[in-house]
Amino acid sequence: MWQIENFLEVRDQQLHINDVSAINLAEKYGTPLFVFSESRIKQNIERLKRAAQFIDFDLKVCYAAKANSNMAILRTVKDANCDLEVNSGGELWKALKIGFRGEQIIFNGTSKEVWEIENAINAEIYAIQVDSLYELSLIEKTAEKLNKRANVSLRLVPEIESKTHSGLQTALLTSKFGMMPNEALQAFHQYKNSKHLNLCGIHLHIGSQNPNLMPYAEALKTLFENLQKIYNETNLKLSHLNLGGGFPVNYLRDNSHLVDFPATQREIFSADFEPSDAIFNAWETVKQTAKNTKAENLIDNITLLIEPGRSVISDAGICLTTVRNKKTRPISKSKIKNQKSNSQNDFWLLTDAGFNILLSMETYKWYYHLISATRADAPHDFPYKIAGPLCDGGDVYFDIEGLHRLPEYRLLPENTEPNEILALFNCGAYSIAQMFQYNGRFLPAIVLIRENGVAELIRKRDDFNDLITNDIF
Repeated sequence: MWQIENFLEVRDQQLHINDVSAINLAEKYGTPLFVFSESRIKQNIERLKRAAQFIDFDLKVCYAAKANSNMAILRTVKDANCDLEVNSGGELWKALKIGFRGEQIIFNGTSKEVWEIENAINAEIYAIQVDSLYELSLIEKTAEKLNKRANVSLRLVPEIESKTHSGLQTALLTSKFGMMPNEALQAFHQYKNSKHLNLCGIHLHIGSQNPNLMPYAEALKTLFENLQKIYNETNLKLSHLNLGGGFPVNYLRDNSHLVDFPATQREIFSADFEPSDAIFNAWETVKQTAKNTKAENLIDNITLLIEPGRSVISDAGICLTTVRNKKTRPISKSKIKNQKSNSQNDFWLLTDAGFNILLSMETYKWYYHLISATRADAPHDFPYKIAGPLCDGGDVYFDIEGLHRLPEYRLLPENTEPNEILALFNCGAYSIAQMFQYNGRFLPAIVLIRENGVAELIRKRDDFNDLITNDIF
């Protein structure tokens, strides 16, 4: 079931989030509305930290700010004693402003500007993740100009494939990220005596929403093998390995749409395993490799970094949306045989939540489980076509391109009407960070339910002035 004890529950027929009525929140703050749970964020971080019990070296958990960098969310992450991965000078600025220390921050990205590199060096961050030989030379020149030493980790692209969405693959040669292992080795040879570079680690990221454990073992083994080669050829002993993130979240929730997905998509959207299992399995593989090659000394006192984003924030966020319109339309004859009901009509519900606030629904044809928050305990067995408010034919909650990535219908209580509140689950990652004001629509308010049960506004809803804040006329 979609319910999670002490987090998402049904009371008096309605959806409650940490004991707070979703309907009351929608009435007070309007919709669309994002609701986050402080306790769930912290629980997810603790779940990731548990992996430290199963490995023989330090674990540094760095929340990926790109998933959601709202300032109150960042403060919650910091208060949970979690470190941070940033992907721009803007995210670095936000991290420092909210109180993260330099040694808590790592900096990814493919196209860093000099000012971003300068700020990272001046903040003495834990590591700048280097994307290319050119970027490494740029970092050295910048550090020399500042008369400082930059901590750097080289990102590898080792050709490791996982069974995730093509847009989420980041460790293939076709990916834009990282450098070839032989390029990285060349860099360690070239810069090992640099006065302005501290070559402290290597890094890779196999992508997001990976449905099985094995790619993590392959990835960590690859890192260790490169660690060995670097040591054997340059005598440099690195201080950390960065395994990246990508730990999955179960988006299908109650499996009511399980049969509506082909096998590959079903595996991606229902992926669900303990990150500690993946890390333990990967560590056991590396430990055996080190033993076989008599290189155990290379993993003494080493730190393992991970960069979880989705697995921290995704299920901690719920989007509440109101049904604003409904319509009925005849079904084309070619589709009648595939109907979930005996009706000759399609029943449409038009909501106020479109891909301007849930961009992945359009870019990746992503699935977010939908229920009625108003009648959460009612049978959800009537098929509707659901769409958002945007003047764009792609602003729908179903597959219109024949890609078979989304169900064609969503199941809600029969006779769902305008003004009913719906809830989309697992919306916490890559929604707030990517939303935009298409069609002149106000960006939504965001509420954070604190651990004491108080719902606190952490982002106000846009008004008309916000639509023209940076326009000059």
